[in-house]
Amino acid sequence: MIDVTTESRSIDLVVDQVYGGSRNGDVSDDPLPKLLGVDNRAGFRHLGQRRQIETLKMVVLKSSGKELDWPDSFDPETGIFTYYGDRRTPGDLHATPRQGNLILKNLFDAAHDESFISHFPPIFLFQSTGVYRDVKFLGLAVPGSDKIPHDSDLVALWRSTGPQNLRFQNYRAKFTVLDVPVVSREWIKDVQSGVNVSSKYAPENWVRWVKERSYCPLVAPRTSGVRTRQQQLPSDAEGGRILKSVYLRFADNPIAFESCALELARLMMPDVISADLTRPWRDGGRDAVGLFRIGEGESAIEVDFALEAKCYAADTSVGVKPLSRLLSRLRHRQFGILVTTSYLGKQAYEELREDQHPVVVVAGRDIVDVLRTRVGNKQAIGRWLDNLPVNEWL
Repeated sequence: MIDVTTESRSIDLVVDQVYGGSRNGDVSDDPLPKLLGVDNRAGFRHLGQRRQIETLKMVVLKSSGKELDWPDSFDPETGIFTYYGDRRTPGDLHATPRQGNLILKNLFDAAHDESFISHFPPIFLFQSTGVYRDVKFLGLAVPGSDKIPHDSDLVALWRSTGPQNLRFQNYRAKFTVLDVPVVSREWIKDVQSGVNVSSKYAPENWVRWVKERSYCPLVAPRTSGVRTRQQQLPSDAEGGRILKSVYLRFADNPIAFESCALELARLMMPDVISADLTRPWRDGGRDAVGLFRIGEGESAIEVDFALEAKCYAADTSVGVKPLSRLLSRLRHRQFGILVTTSYLGKQAYEELREDQHPVVVVAGRDIVDVLRTRVGNKQAIGRWLDNLPVNEWL
């Protein structure tokens, strides 16, 4: 951890470095004001006049990790950061106290306009560590991705809140973290003075994006495809409660969980174009079969898949035997989907990866993440579970 209470004007920003402030136990502990000159309020901060891109010097996004209904997330394997805006209650999408959603809209509008190259505010991403107000630097980001269509990188999602289920919208934004391991203090000083693109200290990959909209993400593939038990189960208490509620709903009727598992697969993989549950007494090791579309339009192809659902308590792993049962039923050019409210055991996971079997593992944490992202808060998840289609074989 780097203490910014001293010599903050000489500190560079290094990817995954933790920066800490004082230990007073109040807002004065926030290191970002000293580090970048922004204020110490909220997760969406800026330097320069609000709203207009031309007058913004920099944007700082700080993810607290505490907004469980709006789970910001970062995928180091793709370099994609998902950020939710600041509209959390009913009202105009853009009428928020700090104008964060309006700034998001303007950022993405300018990013989609390739003629807009004279000035663009750098976007610095930080994540709270949970220790006082210390933050970890995730990287220098730009709006969108070359893997995401322009009409999908900033999306207004509908949600509901309160006992009356009042509806409102909030933004979900996708950013790319660029391959810029170190942001120099010299460039930060230039940015603070209003000079960014023309600065001789500006990072090359960032300048290339501003001038050409060319993405060069910082990607970090996993060294192992085997996830531990901890990596497959929710990391927070509320996530654990959501997963337990799903399990308890189907614990006494695991066949009913098959419908839930299939709908979870649809949420995670929208290109599932058709699927049917199999008869429980003649399923042949497959609880559902279906088609997954790869590509778009007339050039698209369809691939068969088979799904196996396991409704287990979080402390009970899916072992080698159930996995082998699914693998033995996969036909040529067919892939499998294993959906479980628990986790895949170490031996089974290792064998799966070593033999390179085409199976997607949807474990407890994956279930919670997709429900939070695609469905909403705990109340909305409860309604979603209530409205699941009934398994016709029950």
